[in-house]
Amino acid sequence: LTMGLSTLLIGLLPTYAQIGVAAPALLALCRFGQGLGLGGEWGGAVLLATENAPPGRRAWYGMFPQLGAPIGFILSGGSFLLLTHYLDEAAFFAWGWRVPFLASSVLVAVGLWGRLNLEETPVFRQALAAETRERLPILTVLRTHPGALLRGTVLGLCTFVLFYLMTVFTLTWGTTALGYSRERFLLIQLFGVLFFGLTIPLAAHLADQRGRRWIMLAASGGIALFGFGFAPLFGAGSEGAILLFMALGLGLMGLTYGPLGTLLSEQFPTAVRYTGASLAFNLAGIFGASLAPYIATWLATRHGLHTVGWYLSAAALLTALAVWQTRESKAEAL
Repeated sequence: LTMGLSTLLIGLLPTYAQIGVAAPALLALCRFGQGLGLGGEWGGAVLLATENAPPGRRAWYGMFPQLGAPIGFILSGGSFLLLTHYLDEAAFFAWGWRVPFLASSVLVAVGLWGRLNLEETPVFRQALAAETRERLPILTVLRTHPGALLRGTVLGLCTFVLFYLMTVFTLTWGTTALGYSRERFLLIQLFGVLFFGLTIPLAAHLADQRGRRWIMLAASGGIALFGFGFAPLFGAGSEGAILLFMALGLGLMGLTYGPLGTLLSEQFPTAVRYTGASLAFNLAGIFGASLAPYIATWLATRHGLHTVGWYLSAAALLTALAVWQTRESKAEAL
């Protein structure tokens, strides 16, 4: 609800011409609300799925919240392309940009209906019955599970670095250094996101069959190798090479993102699982996502596009090291 209302309010904001500097300040406040909502809701969605999963299907159930990322990208990118296609530039900047934000109210209503009909999971009800609920779970995580928190943060690091390199950085670089129009490059990215969506269930299935460590190590190794092909493919100047680049990069993103939610939830006991998994996921986002586009732009501008690939490979190796230090939890009960 916090995410939905913040998104809806962005569509209602006055412009800078109307209220001056208060407009970007209000936008920043709404973006803060979006981050707050996502940070809290992601963990709940993953835990609801994994704690209700039948034996041997936990990663499969846990991947459904992860599908929100590619589906959301397709909806947002698709709506932008439709609006820019049917509206001229003046109309788009006058009111067209507001349409996707206002249309999100439909999703808010659906989400609220779902939230009001949810029940606590059997695992959490057992914890309540046993009176093992923590009064301040964040302090418990920091005091008694610092290793799991650090490991969980690094487990998600490569995922966020890769995603923001493949979306924010490539869009900026593609439309400036490579000369693509924003609309054309968005179409290329949407092509890659299809592979992102397809490899999420594939990775979840493999995580249930072969184990979480196996698929995460394979994905991290693949991303490390992909880093060395980053510049040759992305900087080739051929649209075919960039399509392959997007398919490979975002396909690998799905392989690491699909089982991530389940793996993080399995690192913490029931009493602090929500807080621990959410905190690890969001710290990975802070260190991986927020810095990646700026680091990549600085590296590409100062030292060449190939150093961006090295940066990605380094993040992948760190994640692989964290996976290596993580126990296999496929057969463990929550």
